[in-house]
Amino acid sequence: MPQIEQLDATFASQLFWLVLVFGLVYLVVGRGMVPKVQDTIDRRDAQVKADLSAAETARAEADRVEERWRAEENVARETAQKKLAEARSTAAGNTEATLAEAGKGIDARLEAAEAELAEASKAAAAQVETIAAEAASDIVQRLSGVSVDDAQARAAVKAVLHD
Repeated sequence: MPQIEQLDATFASQLFWLVLVFGLVYLVVGRGMVPKVQDTIDRRDAQVKADLSAAETARAEADRVEERWRAEENVARETAQKKLAEARSTAAGNTEATLAEAGKGIDARLEAAEAELAEASKAAAAQVETIAAEAASDIVQRLSGVSVDDAQARAAVKAVLHD
């Protein structure tokens, strides 16, 4: 076969070019590009580690700040609750004092109104007695023709009303 016989003549030349091409590829890629890529990867890894370290430091600082803030917030909350309790007790005392004062005023007005009502009731009762005595005297005079004294008529009306 002619293809196999030709192999002896071209094998050495193909082997030479194969070694030469792979050698050049090795030099360009292995010695030129790979170190640059590796250097970029190393720098990126170092930057990531530095960023992670900075993030961890920042997180720890944030935790400390948050804990300090929470403690201050708790103190402020307790202070506010104490002030609120004091304000409530003061307001309750003021309200009780105001209610007591208002109660005294109302009691005084109630007593005055009761006295006024009792006086009005007495006056009304006296007027009823007077009107009843006059009516009784008038009725007796019209029915029997006898004239009744005003004092007698009042005495009779009082006896009937108070029984």
